[in-house]
Amino acid sequence: MSVYAAVDLGASSGRVMTARIDGERIDLTEVHRFANRPVRVGGTLHWDILALYRGVLDGLREAGPVDSIGIDSWAVDYGLLDGAGRLVGNPVHYRDGRTEGVMERAVAELGADTLYQVGGLQFLPFNTVYQLLAEPSLDRAETLLMIPDLLTHWLTGSVGAEVTNASTTGLYDVRTGDWARGLAGRLGLPAGILPGLRHPGSPAGTLLADVAAETGLPASTPVTAVASHDTASAVVAVPASTGKFAYISSGTWSLVGLELPGPVLTEESRLANFTNEGGLDGTIRYLRNVMGLWILQECMRAWGETDVAGMLDAAAQVPPFETVIDPDDPAFLPPGDMPARIAAYCERTGQRPPRDRARTVRCVLESLALAYRRTLRDAVRLSGQDVEVVHVVGGGARNELLCRMTADATGLPVVAGPVEAAALGNALVQARAQGVVSDIRALVRQSEQPVTYLPEGGQEPWARAQERLAPR
Repeated sequence: MSVYAAVDLGASSGRVMTARIDGERIDLTEVHRFANRPVRVGGTLHWDILALYRGVLDGLREAGPVDSIGIDSWAVDYGLLDGAGRLVGNPVHYRDGRTEGVMERAVAELGADTLYQVGGLQFLPFNTVYQLLAEPSLDRAETLLMIPDLLTHWLTGSVGAEVTNASTTGLYDVRTGDWARGLAGRLGLPAGILPGLRHPGSPAGTLLADVAAETGLPASTPVTAVASHDTASAVVAVPASTGKFAYISSGTWSLVGLELPGPVLTEESRLANFTNEGGLDGTIRYLRNVMGLWILQECMRAWGETDVAGMLDAAAQVPPFETVIDPDDPAFLPPGDMPARIAAYCERTGQRPPRDRARTVRCVLESLALAYRRTLRDAVRLSGQDVEVVHVVGGGARNELLCRMTADATGLPVVAGPVEAAALGNALVQARAQGVVSDIRALVRQSEQPVTYLPEGGQEPWARAQERLAPR
């Protein structure tokens, strides 16, 4: 069997997994997990990128000899290199407040339609383009590398930008598949910092001598560009057997959408705040970001609660639809006392706040399911693509209560799994690049055992609950 190392970095932890693949089955094993703890210094929230790199090296050492290495991570954040190839400061966390008001100024200067026709992105204040407009170190930068590209550079010495992550920057032309250098110039950003593009499956080099010494791996070990945005890798591993499917990549964020052959750049799509991001083989991930399980995670943190299963069991016993929130309200974006914010939202919207933890959890999950319902209906309407099934991948696939609510809210079967979709998609792109795999999704269907949830009850209760939320 061929063995692939999938480095998968999330917002709270990173891990290195090995995938043993023989063309008929997949054996995925976690060999090393490490924390991803942001650090606030001088009022700015940073990623501890050197600690993450140390975790990657330790994980590769644990993995042992492999046929290839691939890296995926969250999107939008980046590192800047100076002319000598040195990192210009720790990368800033997308939840940092430095971009406050920046997006609005860019839209006022160029117009929302101009930005959308080029990048096709959902208007989010932390998109890379707005971070760069707020970047104080830009005058010292020679090269911009997204997080997976930065770590790949440190492993191999090579410089490049993988397209699925590049497509989240707002500086990538979703129509041409190239950097939007003209747009960068109009915004006053130096287009020269944008490196050459790579596609998933392209070789990214072999290990530097010092990396080989650190990890115990041969210097000839190849590093492969995968679908380096973790959502793109997760969508690769969706076990779909039909083109008429929707996906929810469910974790800290929920990415809810469709896989399309081309972008949707209509005015209606822009007003609905849908994004067009790159996928494997030139596909478009047409989706909208929903705040996701971040809200529940922050509630659990505020309570000092670790028994997630117990809280979900308690929430399942609570009467439905006592309170609902809009998960995408900006109040829920920063870290902090989430239960207090939920209570404040309810008071602001004329609802009685949840009076205990179980009711708060129920409120969060029903509100997420409502957001999924709304988003999928919008995606179908705007794209013209029908949907017969919803695939939930990522950590949220373990959340039985949320999956059942999603089936009920959407009125569609929900197929939950694989949980480790991002790492799996990462490894399978590597395997396909080496000729070990031809049909990725067929192999996932053959190897995984997802759980199917059928909708129960009618749509009327969900429609009434939806009406209680303010129009988007």
